[in-house]
Amino acid sequence: MDVRNRRRLQAALIAAVFVLPVVVALMLTSTGWVPDGRSYGHPVRPERDLAAMPVQAASGEPFAWRNDDAVWTLVALPGPGCAEHCLRQLDLVHRAQIALGRHADKLRLLYLGARPEAAVAHGFGEVWTLATTPSDVLADLRPRTRDSVSAVLVTPDGKALTRYAADFDPDGLRQDLAKVVH
Repeated sequence: MDVRNRRRLQAALIAAVFVLPVVVALMLTSTGWVPDGRSYGHPVRPERDLAAMPVQAASGEPFAWRNDDAVWTLVALPGPGCAEHCLRQLDLVHRAQIALGRHADKLRLLYLGARPEAAVAHGFGEVWTLATTPSDVLADLRPRTRDSVSAVLVTPDGKALTRYAADFDPDGLRQDLAKVVH
């Protein structure tokens, strides 16, 4: 093979290294293939942009969904009468946040509902941001059973991403949080 043909072959191979992955990705996307990523939560359908949803913290200040610090928000949606079982689940969520280690500050905990009345709720407001909203955007994700809680993971730009139904697996939640927060 002469030098001219060898250089053409080398140039074609170099171009193929860059073009081939793009072509394969386009083919996979057009056929509807989605990588199999395991999540313990379920996608929020229909998708919801919470950026315009008014939320007022117990301190009286409005809660800002969007932030430039890449901080995610986990919203707790209590059912009627959040008591011991509900608070136990919320404590496990807080422990999942602690398990994030140095990335724990990349997750905010927002409790959207009436303050728990149980005696074991002492110090609850130091961990969770207590808030209310007149909006019913998340009403269908809130559990109806007494003493239960569900959760919704919200992206830093205010989009509801994943929901965790009542009696969700806190260890699964911790694994999901470790994937998105790092």
